[in-house]
Amino acid sequence: VAVGGDQAELAGMGAQADNPCLDCGGCCSSFRVSFYHGEIAGMPFGLVPEDLVEKLSESRACMKGTNQKQPRCIALSGTPGVQTACTIYAQRPSPCREFNAWEENGLPNERCQKLRAVLGLALLRPADFSQDKK
Repeated sequence: VAVGGDQAELAGMGAQADNPCLDCGGCCSSFRVSFYHGEIAGMPFGLVPEDLVEKLSESRACMKGTNQKQPRCIALSGTPGVQTACTIYAQRPSPCREFNAWEENGLPNERCQKLRAVLGLALLRPADFSQDKK
């Protein structure tokens, strides 16, 4: 899975949310994924595989493939708009963990909606998080 929130959170949202990221991948092929270098494996508490990272500065790094005119994360497998997955989902950096398909209030993420539209995918409906909070 590319991004889009916690699997348990997505599982409780009905059919559209089996995981909307699995047919999208728009964020993984549209943005530079930059983050603090302390997230790189080998650093204390680092997870992101070092061989998939490009140095931006002394303290910043990005996922390889995302620092170019037509970005595509090296960890993205599949075809955006058809079927995608993140090959390092459990080790993904903070920007990927923080970019969710839905906002905390259950409304779809506006940036996600725009990317889905560009890829010709159905837009997400508002989610009902009340089930998850019982």
